[in-house]
Amino acid sequence: MNKQKVLILFGGASSEHEVSIMSAASVMKAIDKERYDVVAAGITPEGVFELYEEQHLINQGTWQGFSAPRFDHKEGRQALFLAPGGKGFYVESDGSLKKLDVDVVFPVLHGPYGEDGRLQGLLDMCGIPYVGAGLLSSALAMDKGIAKRLFQQAGIRQTEHLEFRINQRETNLAPLLEEIPRKLGLPVFVKPANLGSSVGINKAKNQEELEKALKVAASYDRKVIVERAVDAREIECAVLGSRDPQASLPAEVLPSHDFYDYEDKYFSGASRTQVPADLTPEEGLRVRQTAIKVYELLECQGLARVDFFLDRASGELLVNEVNTMPGFTKISLYPKMWEATGISYPELIHRLIVDAFDKQAEK
Repeated sequence: MNKQKVLILFGGASSEHEVSIMSAASVMKAIDKERYDVVAAGITPEGVFELYEEQHLINQGTWQGFSAPRFDHKEGRQALFLAPGGKGFYVESDGSLKKLDVDVVFPVLHGPYGEDGRLQGLLDMCGIPYVGAGLLSSALAMDKGIAKRLFQQAGIRQTEHLEFRINQRETNLAPLLEEIPRKLGLPVFVKPANLGSSVGINKAKNQEELEKALKVAASYDRKVIVERAVDAREIECAVLGSRDPQASLPAEVLPSHDFYDYEDKYFSGASRTQVPADLTPEEGLRVRQTAIKVYELLECQGLARVDFFLDRASGELLVNEVNTMPGFTKISLYPKMWEATGISYPELIHRLIVDAFDKQAEK
């Protein structure tokens, strides 16, 4: 059997660089080697693409040549180039460019410059099939402010929120410190509009914490979202497919802190998750149906994880956000939800790759 060649991209010029490395390691360990040959390439924090030929060492639990947990430039690695016009990938070899044959790309990239549509547009220009959402849906889901406007127009319930543009050099936040508690009350959650993995998110219970949270969020993104805190369960649902998307059994996050933060998601292991979530049949169906509705509203393809709040008092289901390239680490909920639904991790990767070819055929 002729095996297809999959290029797995990881790293990137994003604050979620290290999460991408962890996700890519898990994907490369789990991918079916009987079906696919794997080529790996990292993107440095400066945005340089380099072929990573030592990727077989992942199975030994190490990433040779990394300045952990970053993929930094290393002398001797071959630079990787994308050539628009349907010409694909090239590597630099002995001062010249050599074609790199790749059948499909799996961009295991999180955050700006990888999950926000920029890379997807470039891959489209190069005529290369790739896993996941296209340019438009990647950009829509990444920008929480735009996504929330679309949810509102579609009548999809969500938490009350405000959207601001803040220059991180702005010293006078007094008007915001007055407006936010007046309109939303306290506590609130403050987050950058264009990041994931809970990077830059803080809960503010008083004016001092609010000012600090606004400054932190503005250091990542000029657009800042402030949401009213709700007493709710955190429910997540995985969606798979492009033509006829399917929703997994939902999961519940039981955070060890005020919310499911970056440390909790990837390092401490203090939070617990329940897969599947303890929901009534009616609640579970509502989550799955709403997840698909949101997925289709943003015109997602391939995969996404849709996050919800389930209000403890009213039972109201509120959409929080959509991740078009959710974490793929060994403890990430996206693959765990599909495992609970009956699709193993290797089979999930296979289905995503098949979906990438289907999308390209439609183009």
